[in-house]
Amino acid sequence: MEQYSRTKKVIGEENLKLLQKASVLIVGIGGVGGSALEMLVRSGIGNITLIDFDTFEESNLNRQILSLKSNIGKYKVEVAKKRILSINPYCNVSYYDKKLDEELIKQLNNNYNYIIDACDDTKAKVALVKFAIKNNIKIISSCGTGNRLKPELLKITNIWKTEYDPLAKKIRTMLRKENISYKLPVICSFEKPIKTKGSVGSMALVPNYAGILLASYVINDIIEE
Repeated sequence: MEQYSRTKKVIGEENLKLLQKASVLIVGIGGVGGSALEMLVRSGIGNITLIDFDTFEESNLNRQILSLKSNIGKYKVEVAKKRILSINPYCNVSYYDKKLDEELIKQLNNNYNYIIDACDDTKAKVALVKFAIKNNIKIISSCGTGNRLKPELLKITNIWKTEYDPLAKKIRTMLRKENISYKLPVICSFEKPIKTKGSVGSMALVPNYAGILLASYVINDIIEE
């Protein structure tokens, strides 16, 4: 397709075919996951499954790439599917407008090339790791991006080497209880979180860059296999 003519100049036709054949599961399509999704679709990933139970709110407009005034109140997965097909109508898209839990995991197939975990539920994150290990599926997760301002301090590491990240600490604790030592690749900020009162603060800079890093990791791994 002409829309990927510039892509082929960078990665070649064979690698583009690899991306078009690839299947990626994305869990959570808010600030981080929405940006990762955008990069995957524009890069030519041909099969995408989405999981997110949430709807768009006014408070999402300051940072989430999929969020618009016109889709407030709509399910994120439905909005995401429409956007995907408006970019690449040949992409195979499926979704679950449900919260990820053990029952939903039982419904998932095991033929994904990659899982992108962009949710903020620690139980769901650990469940995804277990699912990935059991089915020999590659996975990468996003750690906390809230209360931070400096995207340049985001790094790709593994879950056992993070700093300043309460979410990562909770995940490690749960993995230890499950006797799981898997070196889960993560996007983590090495910026000390800004202290805020009440709910977590967030802007567009850090979560969107985290999503780009997630997509970059997956895309480059697929074409370098």
